[in-house]
Amino acid sequence: MALEITDATFDEVVLKSDKPVVVDFWAAWCGPCRMVGPIIDEVSNEYEGKAVVGKVDVDSHQEYAAKYGVRNIPTVLVFKNGEIVSRQVGVSPKKAYTDAIDAAL
Repeated sequence: MALEITDATFDEVVLKSDKPVVVDFWAAWCGPCRMVGPIIDEVSNEYEGKAVVGKVDVDSHQEYAAKYGVRNIPTVLVFKNGEIVSRQVGVSPKKAYTDAIDAAL
């Protein structure tokens, strides 16, 4: 299951992580987000211990969505050493997310 990331925990969980971090920016009312959610949860299970996989609800936590220019959801960002190394906007196949993580490992 993907970790819930908030504005309060983003810096510690994402930017200071020594592992690659996948962040799914989503909202409960977003249909495509509901399609991506189960994929992100699968990726979270598969990469446990190798990468951090989390979700930010943009309705409740807008600070980092605004900071990273998330204008459409779902947007999935992959961070390495606090920097964005991959950006997927919209629904993508699972392989797109796993390829991005593998490239960051």
